[in-house]
Amino acid sequence: MTTAHDGDRTEIVEGVITNVTPSWDHERAAKLVRRQIEARVDDLGCVEGSGNLDLPGSANWYVPDIAVVREELAHRGGALLPDQTLLIVEITSKSSAETDRVVKRRRYAEYGAPLYLLVDRMERSVTLFAEPGSLGYTKADGPHPFGTAVRLPEPFGIDLDTSGL
Repeated sequence: MTTAHDGDRTEIVEGVITNVTPSWDHERAAKLVRRQIEARVDDLGCVEGSGNLDLPGSANWYVPDIAVVREELAHRGGALLPDQTLLIVEITSKSSAETDRVVKRRRYAEYGAPLYLLVDRMERSVTLFAEPGSLGYTKADGPHPFGTAVRLPEPFGIDLDTSGL
């Protein structure tokens, strides 16, 4: 569903078409997270990227900043479902902060994404949400101020250094 336009990505958030052009600082933060998870992602036979996520039955189509999915699912192409991910990471921008904090958190939980990592650049904090359900995530680890190590649970089993974010 990604199309050519003035932004880098097109999402549909609660029925509203949104064009997203990440800033360089946003991309820098995403790269810092990717670098830290990359080796473990490879060990798990997965890939990390910004592929399309469909939320059937809703007016939503997301392109997360980072999603980790199994290699065989990525190889098929096309959109995946949030419950087919191992981890979703959203990094806030001024224009998307409330969407990432509230709407996407609720929808990712509703659609079964097992782990949602919110890197909130406005609040300078990181929160890991786990144990999804129809009413939202039932477990939140954080918010932790930038500079705090945040544990990504199994299957990752690594500590994320947030000092450079």
